[in-house]
Amino acid sequence: MKEFDNYFKERNYKITKKTQQLLTELPFFCNEFFRGIENQTTPLTQFNYAQDLKIFFNFLTTEIIEFNNISIKDFSLKNLAEVTATHIEIFLNYLSGYFINENYITNNEKGKARKLATIRSLLKYFYKKDKIPSNVSNKIDTPKIHEKEIVRLEVDEVVKLINQTENPVNLTKRQYSYNKITQKRDTALLSLLLGTGIRVSECVGINLEDIDFKVNGLRITRKGGNQVVLYFSDEVAKELISYISEREKNPNIPQNEKALFLSIQNKRIGVRAVEKLVKKYSQAVIPLKNITPHKLRSTYGTNLYRETNDIYIVADVLGHKDVNTTRKHYAAISEDARRSVANKVKLRED
Repeated sequence: MKEFDNYFKERNYKITKKTQQLLTELPFFCNEFFRGIENQTTPLTQFNYAQDLKIFFNFLTTEIIEFNNISIKDFSLKNLAEVTATHIEIFLNYLSGYFINENYITNNEKGKARKLATIRSLLKYFYKKDKIPSNVSNKIDTPKIHEKEIVRLEVDEVVKLINQTENPVNLTKRQYSYNKITQKRDTALLSLLLGTGIRVSECVGINLEDIDFKVNGLRITRKGGNQVVLYFSDEVAKELISYISEREKNPNIPQNEKALFLSIQNKRIGVRAVEKLVKKYSQAVIPLKNITPHKLRSTYGTNLYRETNDIYIVADVLGHKDVNTTRKHYAAISEDARRSVANKVKLRED
């Protein structure tokens, strides 16, 4: 395996290898499409596109009678030009429930919308190149996405969650034994997520050298690869220092391991492990809410807005390119705004 000095380089390398493998299973013209979008999209986006296109072309060659005698590999640009808006509408309906290797797969509106966006991108690319006569996907309406209820922690629930790492309750015997080993790490990790609102991928990518306690600064790598410095409170710093002090005493950690947060195997902790960690602690003390790392991010964003009343600061700290994303995901922002104007309009003079 190739050696990397950066978590994100390694992650992108692995994702790119998976995309390249998927490309060997797609029509040959897809190679040109992926070359064309390489500089405008991230490796993860490209991988998602490849997965979506594999599903789409498998559907065309197995479910649409006009293409039944064509393999995916032999599907040509001439065949692509024969794809109609009706075919795409049937595909969106097909996505509601279908089998792959005896596994039943379903897609909600969001999943359907993403796959339609992939198809639009493919057809738009070849239409602009004058290799197909039209982009029929423009005739298809994007599935309406129903907004989910925003789940976040209240102030007392944040306290419960942090306390759960230090004085756990309602855990299994096995979970208790792990907690004794990882207590300081888990407290520091949850404190950092709740105290900065960083994404779980940003969290696992942090190296020791990315932290500067002189200014309580933290260098993280955002989606897209941009690096920014965020700042954390003295409360978060205290937990990080306590964990790092314990980490430095561990003789089993390889000298070249730069990751801040480590697994029990003394390797960089993974995204999935952090998700399980959050679920383990939250279910024990907040059983009625399905808490994920993203919900901790929502909690921080909401609390930051309440303290600053500045949506642009919230958007900047969270790394949202569009402030509308901030408005969309943090319902409490609009709730608080509505409360603030409740007494502004007078019906009678005092």
